[in-house]
Amino acid sequence: MPTRRQLIQRSAIAAAILALGPLLPSLLRAAEALRTRPIPATGEALPVIGLGTSITHNMSLDDPKMQRLLEVLRVLVEGGASLIDTAPSYGNAERVVGELAKRLGQRDKVFLATKVSSTGRERGMAQIEASFQALQTDTIDLIQVHNLQDTATQLGLLRELKQDGRVRYIGVTHYLESAHDRLLETLKQEKVDFVQFNYSVSERNAEKQLLPYCADNGIATLINRPFTRGNLLSRVKDKPLPAWAADIDASSWAQLLLKFILAEPAVTAVIPATSNPRYMADNLLAGQGRLPDARQRQMIVEAFR
Repeated sequence: MPTRRQLIQRSAIAAAILALGPLLPSLLRAAEALRTRPIPATGEALPVIGLGTSITHNMSLDDPKMQRLLEVLRVLVEGGASLIDTAPSYGNAERVVGELAKRLGQRDKVFLATKVSSTGRERGMAQIEASFQALQTDTIDLIQVHNLQDTATQLGLLRELKQDGRVRYIGVTHYLESAHDRLLETLKQEKVDFVQFNYSVSERNAEKQLLPYCADNGIATLINRPFTRGNLLSRVKDKPLPAWAADIDASSWAQLLLKFILAEPAVTAVIPATSNPRYMADNLLAGQGRLPDARQRQMIVEAFR
């Protein structure tokens, strides 16, 4: 039997989606709870669908489109998700995320993740302090070393901040398959809580070593580029969704791509970027219902060829 909290969450996601108008024929599934997975370092439950902010959130704070982004955040939170991934290198995205979280007034329901991409301790510290200011928070849930830049120095600094309680989790990131070997070597040498990398139907290199290593060594994984910056979705733009998608409770092509990723048990969460509330709601539905088995995953791969 669902708990009272689960029932409230289910009602919230249904209301959030319905408030956007007709979205999917399977809206009844919005009554289901969003899937979560534990962060290995602590066991804390993290919803499997998050929000990326590269490009989509790079705007001025007085841009009229801020209201649309606030609606994206509202759908995220009311739908039971929490993770927002940003970075100083994403233009004004950090400041936008901080302002949106303030306007929503529910900082305790948001898991803020950002990055450090500087060389040297002093520059790293200056950039991190700027992130605290931009995000308008005293505690950042996760800071990762962006694209393995000056990794040893920045991880040392992040460990100090974690010890002081200003940062809850630390990690490393990259977005290219060519960097997976470097990521793996770093994970073998440095103790981190999270690692973020690319993984999708068309970029499966992580299956070889990176994902198995993280599973065996208790490292949470965040997946970027799930749609390879929209390239995958463009391949099926004019194609009808196959009937078998209903067997895994998918009602859009985007959900198929996200469910393909989430079917890998070593994946903790996936962070597709969007500035569209309807797409945010659609992404959340991928975190509910059945996930594909090995045969169905191969059918998804074939559908995007």
